[in-house]
Amino acid sequence: MPPFCKVAVIQLYVKPLKPADNFARAVKFIREAAAQDCQLVVLPEFHLTNWVPADPRFASLCEDWETYLQRYQALAKECNICIVPGSIVRPVSASTAAAAKTDSGCNPSPSLENVTFFISHTGAILGSYVKKNLWGPTERAYLQTSGDAPHRVIATPLGPVGLLVCWDLAFPEAWRELVAQGAKMIIVPTLWTRTGASEAGHRQNPSAPSLFLDSMLTARTFENTCAVVFANAGGPPGRNYCGLSQITVPYAGPLVRLGTPAEGMGVATIDLGVLEDAEENYAIRSDLNDPRWHYRHTLRAPVEPSKGKL
Repeated sequence: MPPFCKVAVIQLYVKPLKPADNFARAVKFIREAAAQDCQLVVLPEFHLTNWVPADPRFASLCEDWETYLQRYQALAKECNICIVPGSIVRPVSASTAAAAKTDSGCNPSPSLENVTFFISHTGAILGSYVKKNLWGPTERAYLQTSGDAPHRVIATPLGPVGLLVCWDLAFPEAWRELVAQGAKMIIVPTLWTRTGASEAGHRQNPSAPSLFLDSMLTARTFENTCAVVFANAGGPPGRNYCGLSQITVPYAGPLVRLGTPAEGMGVATIDLGVLEDAEENYAIRSDLNDPRWHYRHTLRAPVEPSKGKL
């Protein structure tokens, strides 16, 4: 693991059903990040299409997922930069659908899945993750979850990395599973809007969604002694976006934080030695790996790091 890592989070304005436009703007930002010598760049969830699954055009646009993924692979190699291309919605493969049918005993209705990838600076796909914790009926009616499949740490040029997507960040179990396997950086592409809080929640606090994000991301970085790279969607003033894309580490909190919902890019250099300082102080990882740890029954058996699986 290098001692320092320069990372960019892209807070993209994700135009609904405009994958070519969104991709072109993402490429522009990625080139800017590479020009600043960033080693990693992260895009938001649903960054190609936004999330409008009820539109009859949505599913057909998702069929081009692999074309865009391959373009990101070529771009990563050209620019010598690692890319996490937010999340990309793709049709559920026949083998995945068959396995889900066997597990459930019936034919599952969702035909899509929400996937994020880690692309190396060489253009190789080092690992992927299918979103596990889906957001209410707006996602569960359309997306197939990865269910009880274990979270897997990915071996990368930047060290051991974990991938989560959006609502996954609300579940500390997901973070613990990755950190127990050695993840030092956890990357979370997100499309988090102000409607994440109910009407009752907004009556209590109009800024409740932002408070949720800032509180959760700070808590996760401290309680796991890991770096958190959080890329949310942005957009024009008056729209429904939260923004708040940030790169957060123990002690310091956000090294960079895009405080407005506007489209933009934040860049920060992570001193990975801070993670070791925090671990020496809090001994979180040490406790997780101690056979006498009180909550060891909550951890699954370790799994091998992901090796380039799509």
